[in-house]
Amino acid sequence: MAQDSYKTIARPAETTYRQLSSKFLVYAYPVESEAEIKEHLDALRKRWFDATHHCYAWRLGPHGEQFRANDDGEPSSTAGKPILGQLLSQDVTNCLVVVVRYFGGTKLGVPGLIAAYKESTALVLSECEIVERTVDVVVNVSFSYIVMNDIMRIVKDMQPKVLGQEFDNLCTMTLSIREGDSEQLIGRLEKVEGATVEVLE
Repeated sequence: MAQDSYKTIARPAETTYRQLSSKFLVYAYPVESEAEIKEHLDALRKRWFDATHHCYAWRLGPHGEQFRANDDGEPSSTAGKPILGQLLSQDVTNCLVVVVRYFGGTKLGVPGLIAAYKESTALVLSECEIVERTVDVVVNVSFSYIVMNDIMRIVKDMQPKVLGQEFDNLCTMTLSIREGDSEQLIGRLEKVEGATVEVLE
C-alpha cells in the first residue's frame, strides 16, 4: 500500500460476544480526533453505566502514529493490548474499539480474558467494511485571470479535488490532492507566472 494511503473502517459497527457467563458488548467507530474518541467513550459509559469494565484501544494518524490501549481495571495488558493488537493486525487506523464487559460471576483468568478481548475485537472488525483512504494535501492557489487557462490545464492533467474556487480579477482555487502527487502539483502551479501557492493544513 502506498505511503500516502491508509485503511480505516467505513462506518460504526457493533456486536455481542459471550464467554462463560461474561457478556461483551463491542463497538467500533471511525474517528478523526481524540475529542471524538472521548465523546464515544463518554456516551458508552453513560449508556452502560452499570457495566464492570469499559476497555478500549484506538489508533489515529495515517500510520497509526498515535495510539492508546486502556484496561479499565482488568488485569494489566489483558484487555486494551489485545484490542490494539487486532487493530494492528488488520492494519486499520483512525479507529476506536470499545469493549464493554458485564461480569457474569465466573472468572476467566488472564489467558481467558486476553482471548475474549481479542476474539470480540476480531468479531466486530470482521463486520466492518474496511476502506482505503488517501492522505491528502490541500493547497490554495491565487492567480490573475490572464493565466486561468494555464492553471486549468494543470488541474485537468493532475485531477486534484476542487474544494473551492473564486474567479474575479484575482482568482483563487482550493485544491486537494494525495500527498504523493502534491509536490508535482505545487511545482507546476508555481511555474505559472504570478501564481502564488500556499499549502493549508
